[in-house]
Amino acid sequence: MQKIIIIGSGFSSIAAAAFLAQAKMDVTVLEKNSMEGGRAQIYKADGFTFDMGPSWYWMPDVFERFFNQFNFSAKDFYELKRLNPSYTVVWSKTEEWKIPATTNALADLLEQKEKGAGKKLHRFLAQAAIKYQVGINNLVMKPGISATEFFNKEFAKGIFQLDVFSSMKNHVAKYFKDEKIKQLLEFPVLFLGAEADDTPALYSLMNYADIELGTWYPMGGMHEIAKAMRKVAEQNGAKFIFNQEVIGFDFDENKIEKVKTQSAEYAVDTVVSGADYYFTEKLLPTKFQNYSEDYWQSRKLAPSCLLYYVGLNKKLPDEVTHHTLFFDADFELHSKEIYQQPQMPTNPLFYMCCPSKIDDSVAPKNHENLFLLIPIATNLKNDDEATREKYFQVMVKRIQERYGVDITENIVHKRSFSVRDFKSEYNSFKGNAYGLANTLLQTAILKPKIKSKKVKNLYFTGQLTVPGPGVPPALVSGEVVAKYILKQQQNI
Repeated sequence: MQKIIIIGSGFSSIAAAAFLAQAKMDVTVLEKNSMEGGRAQIYKADGFTFDMGPSWYWMPDVFERFFNQFNFSAKDFYELKRLNPSYTVVWSKTEEWKIPATTNALADLLEQKEKGAGKKLHRFLAQAAIKYQVGINNLVMKPGISATEFFNKEFAKGIFQLDVFSSMKNHVAKYFKDEKIKQLLEFPVLFLGAEADDTPALYSLMNYADIELGTWYPMGGMHEIAKAMRKVAEQNGAKFIFNQEVIGFDFDENKIEKVKTQSAEYAVDTVVSGADYYFTEKLLPTKFQNYSEDYWQSRKLAPSCLLYYVGLNKKLPDEVTHHTLFFDADFELHSKEIYQQPQMPTNPLFYMCCPSKIDDSVAPKNHENLFLLIPIATNLKNDDEATREKYFQVMVKRIQERYGVDITENIVHKRSFSVRDFKSEYNSFKGNAYGLANTLLQTAILKPKIKSKKVKNLYFTGQLTVPGPGVPPALVSGEVVAKYILKQQQNI
């Protein structure tokens, strides 16, 4: 059997492990940290269970597709609940929109804000649906090695409807005039990759995922997905070894012969790295690196984050929903301070997740579990405790202004996590949280390749390669690299 070492145990790595083990490969996953999940680890303290990373469950069809390929369903491992409202958007101290879970109800809401917006939403989503189907089936599932991958009739028919050369900002503006509606439809790309005027309109497929496919929650938290995927991989024979940070490789000419950690060496036929792409490249001798330092420094990264895990000893008002977006600040300014003039935000937009509103398992009785997130630029140097506390107090004040509750005296647990932690915990390039920005010049075949050009048996998966950032794309990334490896071996 082929001996395969997979570095890291994020979603892409576990997916790759499952598919390769299913094909009867001898698969071992080496994980730096003490549990599976990568950025989707959990953190437990004082009776609270915090998801440390992803908190949005979108594209349920992608998860279901993964489990189906192993004769399972997601419901075999965790209970899914659709959120209604999907989320809340706070516009000011006195105005918020609760985004309903049905398209017709959302159309009615938008119609109240802009005459004709309801019908326009249906037209907007009809086009987004085409992008979703063509994008998922013909773009996302490709390994991104060569442009010839896209030479097929179905893709050729759909390419002109993908709007890859139009920006998301211009695309949304063709349908809507109301600034709040436009910000609502642009928010997925701000949080997941790039400014709306630098993101291809192709990514309105995220609006289809949001509005038509819905926002869900796996009871127990997002880490339940990683646990479930690990079970699938292990049932197919994959092995997981934790607290094993890879520190280098031994080579036989241009082939990796052994993977080295601080405590062991592993003989190998094939290596798949789900660790940070840049980090893995820097473990290689310069002559074996795919990309130069200049190349990496010229990449446009998705944001980093300033995160807080907060436990309260009281419940928040019932009007607080599972997901809340605080857009009660200058949307354009914050975006500029992430991407154009990197600095800590003057007056940040932020996100609040309160999973204990529907899940009693993540907090003690009559307590509340809060996850707070401010998107920020990568590689910022002023990531000190005083700065973190300053921004925490900004959020506390705005939560109080909106809901009339001062949580300061009710905090029984608080932990922050930001740029320096992304670097130390996940070996993250410049402390990024989401990978590469989804710009036109960093899409599909223009992303870093899944196959090393210089090391015969080295492959890459995860958010710095195809198809890109987000949990569903990570699952796809693992599947894509695994099936590419299997196809190559069949051709030997």
